[in-house]
Amino acid sequence: MEQEIEIEFKVLLPKDKFNQILNTLNFPAKPFTQINYYFETPDLQLKKHHAALRIRKKNSNYIVTLKEPHSQGILETHDRISETAFNNAINHNHLVAPNCFKQLDKMNIKIDEITYIGSLKTERYEYTDSHLIYVLDKSFYNQKIDYELEIEAPSRSIGLDKFNELIARFNIKELPPITKIERFFNSL
Repeated sequence: MEQEIEIEFKVLLPKDKFNQILNTLNFPAKPFTQINYYFETPDLQLKKHHAALRIRKKNSNYIVTLKEPHSQGILETHDRISETAFNNAINHNHLVAPNCFKQLDKMNIKIDEITYIGSLKTERYEYTDSHLIYVLDKSFYNQKIDYELEIEAPSRSIGLDKFNELIARFNIKELPPITKIERFFNSL
């Protein structure tokens, strides 16, 4: 089964801080675009389990990802699917993702109740340095735009140290992190 533990630290930014960080750190001049297509049950079973299910389209690749809480960070389970399978999921609510379905079954979430609810487009700037991935995201969803700084790290201590360093360096007001899917749902 394709799984990984993601350890990340993130904070929403005002547009001016986003631009300051973009122009100060080693981010590339141009972003790449990715789109998240979100799924949920009518009675919000995924949300009740603090989980999220999406298909991410990046270039011509489609990856279904189930995110669940884990003691070390976030457990991500993945399934790669074809464009045809993607279209069936979006247009006909017929999602096929065996790895993710095994995890959903453990939560007693009925696969046939999962439906497509909407999308979020992100312009992502990203670079890697010393095993850390630095990310700046500009996201568009439901007539909203927001800006986010994220650091993905190999361990909590390394990631937290670097994250706190950036918070201090750029005088960023730290607020509790809100995931993209939470922001998407809050905008509905």
